[in-house]
Formats: sequence, structure tokens, C-alpha cells
Amino acid sequence: QVQLVESGGGLVQAGDSLTLSCVASGDINSHNVMGWYRRPPGKERELVATIFASNGITNYADSVKGRFTVSKDNAKNTVYLQMNGLKPEDSAVYYCNLAQEFSNFWGQGTQVTVSS
Repeated sequence: QVQLVESGGGLVQAGDSLTLSCVASGDINSHNVMGWYRRPPGKERELVATIFASNGITNYADSVKGRFTVSKDNAKNTVYLQMNGLKPEDSAVYYCNLAQEFSNFWGQGTQVTVSS
């Protein structure tokens, strides 16, 4: 079993920056993919960014490319999401995800609200 704990959400103004963190613990292997998803109000959960633990390859949603950066500290089993140039449409509950083998694990979510 894997546990994920997110932190770093909050209320910011448009144009501000925010960094989310997610610490993973439990039965984690070295071939996982960690990442961030978000659920905007009234919408489905969507991919934000992912990063492979083994080689650091990243993947971003088009809506955040150039503004958000996902990174990982394998020694700390922690994944980060640096969000710059935040927009009101980035407001959502952000969820940390870890996928390995045939399992998906989710954090409890952290709220990010961007005011205009």
C-alpha cells in the first residue's frame, strides 16, 4: 500500500506562483510514475503533469505547458509542482497520483484558488 500526502495549496492572485508538494510512503518501487491531476469546479478530473521516477521524463497538459514544472526527489519520495503565472482557470482541487505496476494511488487533494 502507498500513502500520498499533499501540501502547498492556497488562495493566490492571478499571476502569482505556488508550489505543491506530495510525499509518498509505503511500498514504492523504482519504476513508478508520479504526477498531478486536478478537478476544476463542476468538471472532471484532468491530467496536469507526470514524471517518471526512473528517467525523469515529464508530460504536461497543454494548458499548463511553459507555466508549470513537475519535479521529483527520489531520495525523499516527493514530487513537486511549481506553478507560475497562475490563472483563475487553474483553480481546482489538485491531487497527487502514484502509478506503479497495476495500481493507482491518490492523495486527499489540496485546494488551489486563483482570484482575478
